[in-house]
Amino acid sequence: MRANRLISLFSGLLVAALLVLLWQWIADHRFISPVFLPGPDRAWSAMIKGFATGDLLTKFLLTIERMFWGWLVASLVGIVLGAAVGTSPTLRSYLGPMLEFLRPLPASAIIPVAIAILGLTDAMVLSVIVFGALWPVLLSTIQGFSSVEPTLYEVGRALGFSRTATIVKIALPSASPDILSGMRLGLTVALIVAIVCEMLAGRDGLGNWILLAARAFRAPDLYAGVILLAALGCLSSLLLAIVEQRLLHWRNRAR
Repeated sequence: MRANRLISLFSGLLVAALLVLLWQWIADHRFISPVFLPGPDRAWSAMIKGFATGDLLTKFLLTIERMFWGWLVASLVGIVLGAAVGTSPTLRSYLGPMLEFLRPLPASAIIPVAIAILGLTDAMVLSVIVFGALWPVLLSTIQGFSSVEPTLYEVGRALGFSRTATIVKIALPSASPDILSGMRLGLTVALIVAIVCEMLAGRDGLGNWILLAARAFRAPDLYAGVILLAALGCLSSLLLAIVEQRLLHWRNRAR
């Protein structure tokens, strides 16, 4: 099993290295104008320069902060509300139509509304991130709790547990795989929405860095920002995958 993982990791890194070399080869031979496609060496130099001056690092940290807090608030609200709806057929019947009405609404579509209410502030960005990241967590939590075997609730009642204790001690562990999957997806959505808000609302951050670099035809800065954005998304997803694996070790043993 471990050997297979190492082979898979090595294969992925090899493919990534070949793609970078291909990119460098295309840029060196100027098949596409360097104005639009600089080589990875120039993008890397721009990234190092941006971090050295502190400008790119500041924007990078601002984006991480917005993404994290928006995702955290969305996760807390989504888990609490999803647990309530998923364990209560009555709430599902009352809130179901409203959730289905709001669910398909793209987070970017409410940015003008959020700007009109909250202005061009960090509170506006946070509210839009929460709205966008809420749905994967909420729907996954509802699915997880509604899929819990009814016999498990009967076991809780037989043991004399209160409704809250039954949900926390019995239903929550059973629903945790769905919840954690929704949180991973919600983190990706939070990053996307944070970048979109920074671009559209002109808030300082990685999204604003990329947009201004594109407008000024600073291609190395543009690609440096995009690479950094991809790295942030990959690393955050990897960290959550590790956490999910640790928390769900009991499921792997059961298999």
